[in-house]
Amino acid sequence: MVGFDDLAAVLRSRGLRLTAPRQLVLESVYRLRHATPDQIHADVSERAAGVNITTVYRTLELLEDLQLVTHAHLSHGAPTYHPLGEHQHAHLVCRGCGDVQELPSPMLEGLAGDLRTTRGFRLDIGHVALFGVCGKCGTEEE
Repeated sequence: MVGFDDLAAVLRSRGLRLTAPRQLVLESVYRLRHATPDQIHADVSERAAGVNITTVYRTLELLEDLQLVTHAHLSHGAPTYHPLGEHQHAHLVCRGCGDVQELPSPMLEGLAGDLRTTRGFRLDIGHVALFGVCGKCGTEEE
């Protein structure tokens, strides 16, 4: 996880300062792993009063610009944010129960290489979401 001092240094390098809401939002992203802005806001609100949803959205945008978090669209709703820099991964999203599982990037490297070679397309694996039915829901359907 990005520490308090690391975040402060990154912000200072951009002429910004570390505020409590920025620290709280980043901590929530790391704690929740995959969360929408509303979920992050709820988590932050449990720890500190007065941080509104607009602040959460602006902070997430800043943290993404600083390459500390990224987002993926895992449903038709709000984007889901997760930490950046640990390991790049795609997402498996169950249409039955909504469970989200991480898919290690090496599993998509072949596809990414083929797309680059045949189409000149560079796949952003961190933004990939594959939809289907998880093992548990698939078993229940049978």
